[in-house]
Amino acid sequence: MAKLERYSAPGVFDPATYSQAVKVTEGKAVLYLAGQVAYDKDGGPAHRGDFKAQAREAFRAIKALVEAQGGTLDNVVKINTYVTDIRYRVDLVPVREEFFGKKGPASTLIAVPALAHPDWMIEIEAVAVV
Repeated sequence: MAKLERYSAPGVFDPATYSQAVKVTEGKAVLYLAGQVAYDKDGGPAHRGDFKAQAREAFRAIKALVEAQGGTLDNVVKINTYVTDIRYRVDLVPVREEFFGKKGPASTLIAVPALAHPDWMIEIEAVAVV
């Protein structure tokens, strides 16, 4: 199983909610996960208008994809999160902590004007090493 070391460097701000960098050793496979959104059973947008529910569904999908390859969320080294309104950041942090705890993987948050469907409010892509 991969060994991960979350770290920062002298002179680089070390935020409480994510890691500035992750060093991976002893890894055997790298998983590149496509952006995950909140799908309903027919492949359309789920939880229309409910940002937190959409975020939970995207993180749940990431968890399932990593577990399908024998890993856990501890194996996720990087997430890129796209939101359609930067004000959702306040609601994103506690949901992300439900899945990753206080110190999550290296992360980037980007506000975009739209996602692939106008009812999606968040999309999250991830990289994991197992």
